[in-house]
Amino acid sequence: MRTLSELEKKYKADVVPALMKEFNYGNPMQVPNLSKIVINACVSEAVQNAKILDTVAKEIADITGQKPVITRAKKAISNFKLRQGQPIGCRVTLRKRLMWEFLYRLINVSLPRVRDFRGVSAKAFDNDGNYTLGIKEQIIFPEINFDNVSKVYGLNVSLVTTAKTTPEAKSLLKNLGVPFRN
Repeated sequence: MRTLSELEKKYKADVVPALMKEFNYGNPMQVPNLSKIVINACVSEAVQNAKILDTVAKEIADITGQKPVITRAKKAISNFKLRQGQPIGCRVTLRKRLMWEFLYRLINVSLPRVRDFRGVSAKAFDNDGNYTLGIKEQIIFPEINFDNVSKVYGLNVSLVTTAKTTPEAKSLLKNLGVPFRN
């Protein structure tokens, strides 16, 4: 049997009762949950130099604890000198224990390291209750050694929830500790 992470314990002990009270759920199974986290990095320099993706993949593996998948271009775009099927980025899907641990480290360690951090935007929800956060620099993660970084790139972090509406998803993430700007 696996042990629960700190954030997962908080979800079961504090967040579920709070959301049941807030949205008048009759059953704890109706309460929205975090189903997965998808981390995606697209590096435009990979068009000229495919070796850059090796370092990006290694850094994402260090951040998440899971080996990323190399993503390829779906369409050819001549203005960007991009051919169909050419490697262009990396993606990782985290579930269960790794997902909870990554979210805990993101909220409590990495986001406070962002320069002039005032919270994340509350407008980045889609209509299905999922939240996407853009991170401009991968160096906010403590797993990355700043001296060994050859290229600074951005990441997209998508928090996929089982919430049906945006207010449910926002309340779930707020109760988990995601620091929203008003």
